[in-house]
Amino acid sequence: MIGKRRITDYDELPGTTSIPEDADVQQFVSFMVGEQHYCVDIMAVREIKAWTGTTSLPNSPAHIRGVINLRGTIVPVIDLRMRFGKGLTEPTPAHVVVIVAIGESQSGLLVDGVSDIVTVPRKDIAAIPDLEGEDRNPFFQGLVTGQNNNLMAVIALDQLASQRVTGPVSSSAAA
Repeated sequence: MIGKRRITDYDELPGTTSIPEDADVQQFVSFMVGEQHYCVDIMAVREIKAWTGTTSLPNSPAHIRGVINLRGTIVPVIDLRMRFGKGLTEPTPAHVVVIVAIGESQSGLLVDGVSDIVTVPRKDIAAIPDLEGEDRNPFFQGLVTGQNNNLMAVIALDQLASQRVTGPVSSSAAA
């Protein structure tokens, strides 16, 4: 929920309008992890739920917080702070889990809070700069510019679930 609205009520949120199908725009659900802004394609988001805790699984990667039972479906929860090399999240009741579709399965993303639904012209999505080789920022597919002077990193969900990190991940992509 955003405020007292369900995420499915986004058509009624102030500042949103219906978008013609031929418009060259993309919609994202934006959220915070620490002071950084991130987003995922709205079409991948299945649900946003309050933090309720997870069941840990032995021998899981450090960024997998555990699993939750979502109406009979077991869903792994990825701690984005840990996945991006910023340390383990200490969840509070203010934290939320964004349930996303990654391929044929679902995963949860533990975030500090959902910010907004944004509509972005595709021309305002920039490529990730190649600072230290193409594998340094494998989790991001672009940067949204033009959003109140804030950059938002667009998360590449397919890479988030499958990429193995061998060194520290640069977090400067969304600075």
